[in-house]
Amino acid sequence: MAEDGAALCARFSLATNRLQYCGPNDAEGPLYRAIVEGTDLDRARNALRRFEALYPYLAAIGERHQLDPFDARVVEAYWIGNRLLDDFGRERFIALLHTLGRRGLPPRTVDRLVAHLPERPLPHHAFHVAYVGVGEVTGHVPTTLANLEACRPAPARVTRCLPGELEVERRPLVVDGGRLELGPPTRERRPFDPRIVPEPRVGDWVALHWGHPALLLHEAQRAALEEYTRRSIAAANEALPALRTLR
Repeated sequence: MAEDGAALCARFSLATNRLQYCGPNDAEGPLYRAIVEGTDLDRARNALRRFEALYPYLAAIGERHQLDPFDARVVEAYWIGNRLLDDFGRERFIALLHTLGRRGLPPRTVDRLVAHLPERPLPHHAFHVAYVGVGEVTGHVPTTLANLEACRPAPARVTRCLPGELEVERRPLVVDGGRLELGPPTRERRPFDPRIVPEPRVGDWVALHWGHPALLLHEAQRAALEEYTRRSIAAANEALPALRTLR
């Protein structure tokens, strides 16, 4: 990938930091400069290491493949999906859950997640929010269906470009019979930063995170995000009835 891994990671981490859900209070400036200028990358990496749930995943994927946690392929794997996630293995994910426990995930939650671990857990952000639970590590956000939908990186097709806004079409998460599913397409308007997503056009695909277009997706990334989201939902559905009731 052409973009630096820290800058790519910052694209998805900026919104949650601005909302004060994740990461240190002084992260916004370095993250924004990493995205729009490609500068301040060392400070951005240092800030991203302090994101409570994020960094353990990057470190675990990197260790599995002997890559730096901020290698762009590692970052892409976690936020979008690629082959680095395949065959991660249950034992590695159990070790990852214990690492999250040292970063704030309550011990009882760790034990419950280990006891109900699916056959093929994925170190992907969509699996994290659906299985571990959005906000479970920091305690800053309740684990609800609305927050899960906001937190997952969601592919959305641009249907109209407006001043400061994009109208996009996407398939939202729904609960059907106690299982997570992707519902029928809906359209909505979302504000966007033209320095982060420059010159979007009708028909382009973007990745949404907490309602903000974070990245213009090329076709291979769109297909990967859809595929690894599907796998993440399928894996989480193995355990969700025993773990929680989504509201």
